[in-house]
Formats: sequence, C-alpha cells, structure tokens
Amino acid sequence: MHFDLDPTLLMILILFGFLAAFIDSVVGGGGLIALPALLFTGLNPAGAVATNKLASTIGSLTSTFMFYRSGKLDIKSVYKLFPLTFIGSMLGAWTVHLINPEVLKPLMLIMLAAVAIYTIFKKDWGSVSTPKKLSIQHFIIFTIALFSIGFYDGFLGPGTGSFLIFSFLLVGFDFLKAAGNAKFLNFGSNIAALLMFMLLGQVNYTYGLIMGVAQLAGAICGSKFAIKKGSGYVRALFIAVTCLLLAKNIYDYLH
Repeated sequence: MHFDLDPTLLMILILFGFLAAFIDSVVGGGGLIALPALLFTGLNPAGAVATNKLASTIGSLTSTFMFYRSGKLDIKSVYKLFPLTFIGSMLGAWTVHLINPEVLKPLMLIMLAAVAIYTIFKKDWGSVSTPKKLSIQHFIIFTIALFSIGFYDGFLGPGTGSFLIFSFLLVGFDFLKAAGNAKFLNFGSNIAALLMFMLLGQVNYTYGLIMGVAQLAGAICGSKFAIKKGSGYVRALFIAVTCLLLAKNIYDYLH
C-alpha cells in the first residue's frame, strides 16, 4: 500500500465515492460513478472492478445497517437467502477467468429494458408492502433468480441492484423495503466477489479503502434520505438509475 497520493486523485476518490454510495445505497448503480473514477486513477479495468468491490462492500454494509435500524429491512425474510447471492457471486467472479463477461451483455440489456418498462407503466406498483406467501414452485423460481443475480454480480455487475429490487417487488414488497432487502443481499454478492478478487491479487487497497470511507458517509446520507422521503422517491430514483444504466450499457455495447 502507498499513501503518497496526489491531492487531486484523493479528492476524486472521495467525491465520486460519496456520490456513488448515495445512489447505490438506495437502488444500486453506484458503479456508474465509481468505476470511471477508478479508471481515471490509472487502474486497469480488472483492477478497477476489484477495487470498486472493496469500496462498495463498505458502502453496502453501511446502508444495510441503516435500513435495518429503520425497520425497512425484513431480516427474518431474507437472512436465509444470503448464501444464494454470496455463493453465486463467488462463482461468478471465478468464472470471469474462464469466459469473457461480454457474452452476458445482450441478455443484461434486455433485462434492464424489461425492468424499466414494467416499472414505468405499472404506476402504483411498490407503493404498499404486501409480501406474498409463495408456493413451493414460485419459491424455487425466486431462489434461482437470486442465485443467478448473485452470479451475475460477480461475473459482470451493472444493474444488480435493479434486478434484486425488482425481484422483491415481484413478491409483494414496497420500494423502500425491497431496497432494504436488496441491499442486504447485494452486500453478500459484493463481499463474495471481493474475497475472490483478493485471492486473485487484483485489489488496490489504498484506493479502495479511501473510496470505501467516502462510501460509508454516502451510504449513511443516501439511506437516511430515502427512508425520510419514502417509497415514491425510491421508485423515481429506481427508474432514473435503471434507465441511465440501460443507456450507458447500450452505448458501451455499440461502441
């Protein structure tokens, strides 16, 4: 680790780390902000992704705690689901070395578009929390979906928060509780991928810890703001971030 950082780089890591966590703490999508900042520091793409996992793990743990403390995280419903995203993400991060992540991009773009369109046109969706009692068949589908999202987070990543929130909305949670539950499982996928990247020696701990401290502050502010504003705010932010993710990834895919 080295600490002779240029003041400009330091400010970039702190500012963009805070902004990334503010958004990511509620609906995900923080990588849109954090990854370009880490690439600007001179890290290669693999190093930037790995280092972002260190920072985002700190941010997601903080926002998970904030949602739990406010009663917007239904820990009894989701703690048994934690291994699904954790194991899935670790397998996904490992698979990156076997298969090019680009193969999943077309599917990811279709899924993001479907999530955005469905949420925009279903206007009252997620306004009230009425969790459904799932049949065995639907529960199996739900768990497979969460495992797959965890795998996707370790393998590629963009849109993970949107996909997790969408999954909880489908089973009856409102936007705020869906965001809290999703953040808990996203912490699982983040830390699993981080452990794999650490084993592979791809994490820049100096940049990651600096940005992580900034993400801690951003996650506190973002979570508090979302909890105060309620499900309507989370829905609007969810749609905006999902559409931005879709637009950016379409641009990247075409270029």
